[in-house]
Amino acid sequence: MIHRRRATMAAFLLPAITVYAVFMLYPLGRGIYLSMTDSLGGPIAHFVGTEQYRAMADDPDVTAALWHTILYAAVVVIAQNGLGLLFASMLFRRPKVRKALSVTLLTPTLVSPVMAAFIWSYLFAPDGGINALLGLLGLDSLEHVWLGDTSTALYAVAAVNIWMFAGYSCAIFLAGYMSLPTELLDAAAVDGANGWRRFRSIEWPMLAPALTVNVTLSLIGSLKVFEFPLVLTNGGPAGSTETLTTLVYRNVFGGGKFALGIAISVLLLVTVVVLSSATSSLLRLRERRI
Repeated sequence: MIHRRRATMAAFLLPAITVYAVFMLYPLGRGIYLSMTDSLGGPIAHFVGTEQYRAMADDPDVTAALWHTILYAAVVVIAQNGLGLLFASMLFRRPKVRKALSVTLLTPTLVSPVMAAFIWSYLFAPDGGINALLGLLGLDSLEHVWLGDTSTALYAVAAVNIWMFAGYSCAIFLAGYMSLPTELLDAAAVDGANGWRRFRSIEWPMLAPALTVNVTLSLIGSLKVFEFPLVLTNGGPAGSTETLTTLVYRNVFGGGKFALGIAISVLLLVTVVVLSSATSSLLRLRERRI
């Protein structure tokens, strides 16, 4: 009976395992192998060991792209989740407008990243909507070439990412808010714990699971960002918005360094796995302590 049950379970699992192996494990293994060759993308490739990784370690463009990727991810994770938490807190306290505003905040996520990037490229243009609005408000001194300045380009690209997915973070935090025990909130109100005190002592600790999900998802998504820097700045100006993903694209499809591009993609994979796993583990440890 036990053997029959195990055979049945194996029969059901086999299709999923096969699909996972074909579409995930094999490409991963093949990619790692190609990163250790001198492949130019064709059928001919010679094994060169860690030569591509040594070249990558000595390449200042890779170092800069890694730094830009991590900085971009840090800005997006902090700002996106901060705004998402703020919006969720406001909507939780205003049930009459919660449904309408929730839909409005989620609307940007329905736009494709490429379309959003094109829209914002016009808004960020020197004669675009943002500078025009600043001029109308009498803030001409704040007008800027947002995507053409190395000191602001990366943050402008990150702002588009934040605009697009802050509503998504808000939805997750709002779900966390809706699961808070009503009795606990009522007792806190009776005890005079309102505003910041209630948020710090009750809401923030109990939103720990939502925070873990939001931070993990936004971190993974921002580390893998591709469309926004490619469409908005194409990695410029002066490489100030070049990320690991755009560098992989440039090497694999336009730079004639196929194997090096694959090695950079392996670096990206390791970066995503290490940072997301470490962050998720720390946040889950915080959940258990709370």
